[in-house]
Amino acid sequence: MAPTIGPVTDVVIGRKLWQEWSAYWPAAGADDPLSYVSALREQEGGGISVAGGVDTIRSLFMAGPVDALTLTMHPAVTNEGRRLFDERVPLTRLRLVDSTITSAGNAILTYALRG
Repeated sequence: MAPTIGPVTDVVIGRKLWQEWSAYWPAAGADDPLSYVSALREQEGGGISVAGGVDTIRSLFMAGPVDALTLTMHPAVTNEGRRLFDERVPLTRLRLVDSTITSAGNAILTYALRG
């Protein structure tokens, strides 16, 4: 996981996760993730990670500031949960640019948007 999270300098989290963790970051926050991520992209720095928040990830993906997706697939199957990309997300072609299998059997897959 270190090569995946090592270059990350900024993390954006969804509203629900923020509410759970807000006591740890009382001075941080942004009301509009799209504006925040767009502003971060204009600055020098490392990668931006979005952790938690299906709605946040989906809205950023559909609005356009996402140029790559790193998805971690865990070796477990469940019949619960929400789809990351639902019927509102248009067909988007991706290109696999990196893949790693961890010792725990997680697949870390990085995709770039096809241009």
